[in-house]
Amino acid sequence: MNAKLLVAIALVLAAALASPCSGAPAAPSVPPIRPFEPIVPPSLEPRGTGTGEAPAAAASTGALPSISDVLMVVDRATVKEDGTTPSDYSAPVKLAIVFTGLALLPAALMMMTSFTRIVIVLSFLRRALTTTNIPPTVAIIGLAIFLTLFTMAPTFSRVNDDAVQPYLAGRILFPAACDRGIDDMKDFMVRQTRQSDLGFFIELAKVPMPQTARDIPAHVAIPAFAISEFRTSFEMGCLLFIPFLLIDLVVAGILLSAGMMMLPPSIISLPFKIILFVLVDGWRLLAQSLVTSFN
Repeated sequence: MNAKLLVAIALVLAAALASPCSGAPAAPSVPPIRPFEPIVPPSLEPRGTGTGEAPAAAASTGALPSISDVLMVVDRATVKEDGTTPSDYSAPVKLAIVFTGLALLPAALMMMTSFTRIVIVLSFLRRALTTTNIPPTVAIIGLAIFLTLFTMAPTFSRVNDDAVQPYLAGRILFPAACDRGIDDMKDFMVRQTRQSDLGFFIELAKVPMPQTARDIPAHVAIPAFAISEFRTSFEMGCLLFIPFLLIDLVVAGILLSAGMMMLPPSIISLPFKIILFVLVDGWRLLAQSLVTSFN
């Protein structure tokens, strides 16, 4: 994955917060959301033409501004009164917007990818082993980042094929590329989100009942995905705790029967838990469970 691809994916993730939504009333029940339809060739795509023409923004009362609207506002705000000549502060304003989008990249990494589930489960493992700083936090975060890149590789490949490469080839403009990339990210998020969580936020947002994942606004899909990931990661963490908790109970019972009530059981149980985790090849099993949980 080269530097241009990483930067383009970062811009697509950071632009997700500006996705459009509607304000119609919600339906009482939530049917299953169908996956995305295949993307048609650029010459037939309703969002833009094969020559790279930007799609027209749909006017809707109570809707959030789309990415095209935001970019149009920036362009109009950074030109002089004639509407064609860039003003003196055009470049600084656009640079400020780019750096603001990059500043939102960590939040997008946590809330729109598999990073949240992975880092929470790894933190549960360290707590179950009762090792305070082993593995260190930087190692936990590093492992979570690279496992995230591994699990998100198919999604990032779709973003590259559907958005980045057509944009670099000049077939679509940047707003259309952002829309395509966000749709691919929403496809991943909706597949990992519980229908109950998704329906809860759809009802709160009072948006029309979506028929496909493409129709779900980003400001609805992201929090639904986040709380669903929290629940899944806590379930995996609780299951991870059980064998180590049994070791603690056995050691505590032995110490109590021996009259060693002042000795903390965690001091004695720690090496046994580490030996058990190593003997069962725990790191490989944990990585396998995390990766396959996204399939």
